[in-house]
Amino acid sequence: MIRIAIAGYGNLGRGVESAVSKCDDMELVALFTRRAPETVKPVTGVPVYSMDKACEMADKIDVMILCGGSAKDLPEQTPAMAEYFNVVDSFDTHAKIPEHFAAVDAVCKKSGKVGIISIGWDPGLFSLNRMLGQAILPCGNDYTFWGKGVSQGHSDAIRRIEGVKDARQYTIPVEDALTKVRNGENPELTTRQKHTRECFVVAEDGADLKAIEEQIVTMPNYFADYDTTVHFISEEELMRDHKGIPHGGMVFRTGTTGFDNENKHVVEFKLTLDSNPEFTSSVLVAYARAAYRLASEGNSGCKTIFDIAPAYIHPASPEELRKNLL
Repeated sequence: MIRIAIAGYGNLGRGVESAVSKCDDMELVALFTRRAPETVKPVTGVPVYSMDKACEMADKIDVMILCGGSAKDLPEQTPAMAEYFNVVDSFDTHAKIPEHFAAVDAVCKKSGKVGIISIGWDPGLFSLNRMLGQAILPCGNDYTFWGKGVSQGHSDAIRRIEGVKDARQYTIPVEDALTKVRNGENPELTTRQKHTRECFVVAEDGADLKAIEEQIVTMPNYFADYDTTVHFISEEELMRDHKGIPHGGMVFRTGTTGFDNENKHVVEFKLTLDSNPEFTSSVLVAYARAAYRLASEGNSGCKTIFDIAPAYIHPASPEELRKNLL
């Protein structure tokens, strides 16, 4: 059995707890939190420990799945945990992935551990499909659309702003742009032309609403490059109208083949998700299996989804995969 631990028990951590319970080759052995451990009540009853006690259990855990936010948590937590554990995270600030990779890789090479970063569906499965599309159709264009749905990372980034009590951020594809891509028109689209962002924010009593809105719409890597609308609503409205965390999206590769590029092709990979965190958690858990297998073979260093053969994430043996799926 692969011994799994979770660091952080928000929506993503709860999703990992559920996903591990569905895997016959894994067991959840520990949950680490920055809250008072006695206040955290996991569904499965797994033991809960303070985050600063994690290093004391290095010999009892095969893979640590990190479930913190990309804005503040993972840049510090993933390298710190990689000193003691094989780790998997869902770091999703695309522009900073090379920097995050370098930090985790340096620690993993010293500790002899495997670190797998930026695992989920984007970055993650969408990244893999973009790479496959480019490799297969070198004469073509990439398009990625997200939503309509709640972005966990963007919502978390808003919640970190002073004066914000809670928030949900929806990413919404621009329908006209989506239609042109599906029709094979190969439009040239700016970031702003592909998506809009809509934010629903619960502010603390007495908070400066104008200052909060300004911080949101100018936030680099999250909102600055998009048409962003901010709505301030009550906590009751948020729970009533925005309790779920749906999401999804599409990756396209449009391209041509033939000596005269006479034949057109449109490749589409699409996800429609009732629960963004639960699906992301399921991807994390599959790649925790890969981290364990890679470490068992003596590998170390940081990896991304590009570096890992699909057979490493499936519970079946290579022989079973060849017989049943190939």
